[in-house]
Amino acid sequence: MHGTTLRTRPTEQKAAIVAEAQEKVWPMIENGAVQLIIDQTLPMAEAAEAHRRMDAGRHIGKILLVND
Repeated sequence: MHGTTLRTRPTEQKAAIVAEAQEKVWPMIENGAVQLIIDQTLPMAEAAEAHRRMDAGRHIGKILLVND
């Protein structure tokens, strides 16, 4: 999965992108065809460790920070 910002795009184009994602992508997430890969979940207090892990580039998937 890849994220992007839509800030610089015209409002009409943003709406079209969101509508297409809802139509084509969301069903794949709902039926499990697309899944998020979580490498590690860390408490917010360990944010520095999460950054070190990302900087090292040895993770596969998302590193999640959660409230303690």
